[in-house]
Amino acid sequence: MIFKIFKEKKEAQNEKLEVFASLTGRVLDIENVPDEVFSKKMLGDGIAIEPSEGELTSPFDGKVKQVFSTGHALVLESRGIPFLIHVGIDTVKLKGEGFRLYVNEGDAVKKGQLLLTFDKELIFNKGFSLITPVIIPDMKRVKGIIKTDKKNVIKGVDVLLEVIL
Repeated sequence: MIFKIFKEKKEAQNEKLEVFASLTGRVLDIENVPDEVFSKKMLGDGIAIEPSEGELTSPFDGKVKQVFSTGHALVLESRGIPFLIHVGIDTVKLKGEGFRLYVNEGDAVKKGQLLLTFDKELIFNKGFSLITPVIIPDMKRVKGIIKTDKKNVIKGVDVLLEVIL
């Protein structure tokens, strides 16, 4: 009985940050992303989505920490934890073609808010993968990550990650 109470108190001390899907699409393990920088977790741990539509929304209430000038990636932050969302693989080579940003660095964002749109057909037709990693580049404050077991997610509806702080 004492062990159970201690365990419950310890679990109560761990805060969780829910990270909702920012894209609608098919979920992939980060290890299956066709880019070693992501699949070998060189930039951090996370998960990926192969989008079925061209809209990226905020996965939580937070702040825009960084916007890449090419519009293909951004860093959001919630509760001091940064998240890199990188639309597609090697899409930096498009130099912004096919991407439209709706936020700027420093903006406060709400869960479900439109962050950027991208032209799926243009990106695909130019030979780029649309697989979008969602990673935590700085794991210092993270005690653990619980990744969804769903095969497909709907943006703003399904929890993609639970980050234990």
